[in-house]
Amino acid sequence: MTLDSPGPPAEAADRVFEVHAGGKISVATKVPVVTREDLAMVYTPGVARVCTAITQDPALARTLTIKGNSVAVVSDGSAVLGLGDIGPAAAMPVMEGKAMLLKDFADVDAYPICLDERDPDRLVEIIAALSVGFGGINLEDISAPRCFEVEGKLRQRLDIPVFHDDQHGTAVVVLAALLNAVRLVGKEVGPSLRVVVQGIGAAGIAVSNLLMAAGVVDLIGVDKGGIVTPRRKDARDPIFRRFGKQTNPRALEGGKEAALRGADVFIGLSAGDTITTDHLQLMADDAIVFAMANPVPEIDPMLARRHAAVVATGRSDEPNQINNVLCFPGLFRGLLDCGAREVNDQTKLAAAAGIAAIVGDDRSPEYVIPSPFNRAVVPAVARAVAEAAQATGAAPVSVP
Repeated sequence: MTLDSPGPPAEAADRVFEVHAGGKISVATKVPVVTREDLAMVYTPGVARVCTAITQDPALARTLTIKGNSVAVVSDGSAVLGLGDIGPAAAMPVMEGKAMLLKDFADVDAYPICLDERDPDRLVEIIAALSVGFGGINLEDISAPRCFEVEGKLRQRLDIPVFHDDQHGTAVVVLAALLNAVRLVGKEVGPSLRVVVQGIGAAGIAVSNLLMAAGVVDLIGVDKGGIVTPRRKDARDPIFRRFGKQTNPRALEGGKEAALRGADVFIGLSAGDTITTDHLQLMADDAIVFAMANPVPEIDPMLARRHAAVVATGRSDEPNQINNVLCFPGLFRGLLDCGAREVNDQTKLAAAAGIAAIVGDDRSPEYVIPSPFNRAVVPAVARAVAEAAQATGAAPVSVP
């Protein structure tokens, strides 16, 4: 559905609007205030003692305020779902939804913050200034390439985790599904696996980087211009050029046909109906196809299953849905629990392994990734992330 399309039937639209009426989240108090003594403790004069304690030891803010369990979900509304640049006000329902999921799945208190600002440096300044009250920052729906700059500068500047879910949440869940898919077909995530990633935007680059961190060497990026190389005439963006230098070790050139010939894995993060069965027939035996364009995948999943051993999509009405909700609630739960200062590759790899382990020996071509409603996912991911953060020095060994 586009912004100017007629939309769903009136009855369905009414139900949707009813759910959103007045917003989907609210703030609740944890301490009752029914007497003068209650008031004196939660506010003046008692609160002054707590303020003084934090002044003397700022680390106490984690345990004496909401900071230790709070995440800011921040967007400028420039790249929202499939709607594109709809602005900060129209992005609020999505940010509210993200906050709902963090609370419902992981008991993380999250606050939607939509900013009317597009300049990357000013965005960094604003987010850094408001970060004091939060234990983590979830960047959301910020367009590329600005999202890379904003995240990078915030990570350098802040001592709390900064996580752009559109990039890294997608990457974690893709890797989790791939870990199980390759086991099914007798392969492994490593130097011998040939991977093609179509769509070299924020998610495509993050997926590629995490797969390479997991041991993939032979990875080729493809976009509308064909195979990504640093020598392409349109390779003006420094991030794009760096991607071209870090990938495609066999120095292939040409279109997606050249990239897919003999490939073990196709990962689509692009647009619908851009891959055909002829393309899949070029791939290696027991091919793995993740066609994640939404709502229309790169290839019809039914057609893909005729030529691939494992097929995953971004759709909830198909087996093996690649859904970020499998990652971000548990990831932030783990980061907050251990007082992490950052998100590194090891914590993301651990999150992917934690998700994959839920499937275990039950894996099948229709089940390489757990359901988003499997309540075992969040604690497993949280535990894996906290252990990895502590092991790599991204968090103190003892919980604050």
